[in-house]
Amino acid sequence: MKKIKFIDLFAGIGGFHMAFHKLRKKYPNECVFVSEIDKDACKTYDFNFSKIDPNFNKLKQKNNFVGDIQEITHKDISSIPDHDVLCAGFPCQPFSQAGYKKGFQEAHENRGNMFFEIVSIIQAKRPKAFFLENVRHLINHDDKKTFLTIRQTLQQLGYSFRYETIKASDYGLPQHRPRVFMVGFRDETTSSSKFLFPKPIPLKKTMSDILKGECDREIGFTLRVGGARSGIDDRRNWDSYRVNGEVRVLSVEEGREMMGYPKSFKFPVGKQAAMKQLGNSVAVNAVQATLENILFYLKSGEEPKGKSYDPKKLDFF
Repeated sequence: MKKIKFIDLFAGIGGFHMAFHKLRKKYPNECVFVSEIDKDACKTYDFNFSKIDPNFNKLKQKNNFVGDIQEITHKDISSIPDHDVLCAGFPCQPFSQAGYKKGFQEAHENRGNMFFEIVSIIQAKRPKAFFLENVRHLINHDDKKTFLTIRQTLQQLGYSFRYETIKASDYGLPQHRPRVFMVGFRDETTSSSKFLFPKPIPLKKTMSDILKGECDREIGFTLRVGGARSGIDDRRNWDSYRVNGEVRVLSVEEGREMMGYPKSFKFPVGKQAAMKQLGNSVAVNAVQATLENILFYLKSGEEPKGKSYDPKKLDFF
């Protein structure tokens, strides 16, 4: 089978790449381009994928592991390799409930305009599909004008546009983490598209399993980018839990498990940086379940049904 080629934009520590990696036997794939501006995140990405993905080292040799995507899109967009699937968890702070919610008006580091860098690449490279992720508040931001702009822009490029708000807890991870997933395919309209998002599966792992003790919450808080801890009874608490009657603060290893990364995934940075990276990442299981449907759809042109797809048998960590 011909390899599916994908690019990983605003890549963080590689949640999309990890999901592809887990599906590589069923759907052979290759990452051909990575962009991430945060140096600590790049360090973690490189540290892990250099060991598990031989193609990643070739990618680095070709200088296709870059920092600021604007350096490419504004100067030499043709240098981005051709690819089948564009993946991007573009910066969510401009649209986040916890942030200032300035959206496309966000000036800091041009974060609010990063969506249009994605548009530039899609317009130039014409991938078969895109898979975007952001916070759920994106849908209602600015009286829904922001989301309407995103949808209409991608449709004008000749892509369908499907979206769904998906929780990590719907796909085996004991963490709420509601995120909007946006998927589209080239040369089809939304009305003609047969693509379906995966159905939720029962939660088998709880916070008691993660924390190895009796926890008073079955599903954990959404991991945040960071900030000072505010106490377990504060509404802003996100990393403290009562376990066996005592208050405990989440460890990096426990946060890693809540996000769906394997035990072999390591952080060559301090705890604060590692927790920030996890808070910025995507929930691997949820991405993997959706990606399974995308790759099936690219292969068959149909929605998954029958024996071709069984979400209960997804090979999660």
